[in-house]
Amino acid sequence: MKTIDIIVAVLLIVGGLNWGLVGLFEFDLVATLFGGMTAPLAKAVYVLVGLSALYQGLQWKAIQHRWGLVPTAA
Repeated sequence: MKTIDIIVAVLLIVGGLNWGLVGLFEFDLVATLFGGMTAPLAKAVYVLVGLSALYQGLQWKAIQHRWGLVPTAA
């Protein structure tokens, strides 16, 4: 599961940086790299970033336990 956590974290970083570029410079890096916002590959990246956000939100407590960030009850 830690591998999925890392992939999700990378996708969320990509999404966050992309939104930062859109907000600051009106530049969509994902669309530029993958052939426009409606290109199938760009859409796949957008969907994966969205699913990663859902996963991260729903699994927050479980991820903290997996990574040993929350002490277990004695």
